[in-house]
Amino acid sequence: MRQDAARNRRAILEATEELLRSHRPDEVTIEQVAAAAGVGKGTVFHRFGSRMGLMVALMQERALELGELVHSGEPPLGPGAPARDRLLAFLSAVVEVVGRNKGLMAALGQEVAAMARPHNGPAREHPIYDMWHTHVSTLIKTERPDLDADLLADLLLAGLHSDPILTLLERGETDRLTAALHTLATGALNTRESRPQP
Repeated sequence: MRQDAARNRRAILEATEELLRSHRPDEVTIEQVAAAAGVGKGTVFHRFGSRMGLMVALMQERALELGELVHSGEPPLGPGAPARDRLLAFLSAVVEVVGRNKGLMAALGQEVAAMARPHNGPAREHPIYDMWHTHVSTLIKTERPDLDADLLADLLLAGLHSDPILTLLERGETDRLTAALHTLATGALNTRESRPQP
């Protein structure tokens, strides 16, 4: 039974990915995915809850390799490099992932923005944003414990889901975006000012 569930999940994600090659995310329906995967519509709903849940799961799958490289890959993306070098390498890698999957990111953009709330508000629930934010904020804290690492991580990542940035990625300007993120991150780490005390 567990093997069947895993096989169905894999088939559903592969079918979704195939459909996204020729359709925008908002054009892909649960019915289309189920038919392409050879499963019932109820199976898709049971596994993923909704079309948005399916898109989130697919983006998670695509981001999985990046997560593995962060935890066990070669430096500077993986362990063993200084925090500053790891941060810049990670921002470059995130731009690459987002650039390859800009259609999905556009579909998920509103949900991601809704989850990027202040830390005294509701907990983040978007798994990809949360994973990336935790890694970026940890690296900033390691390099500069005097800075507001949580807020800086939000500032570096939240814009990736905005319409102007997605338009930039549509034009293939990933190098420009990477350079800008590096400038922001380096500027923050080089600043001599600590955050204001209440």
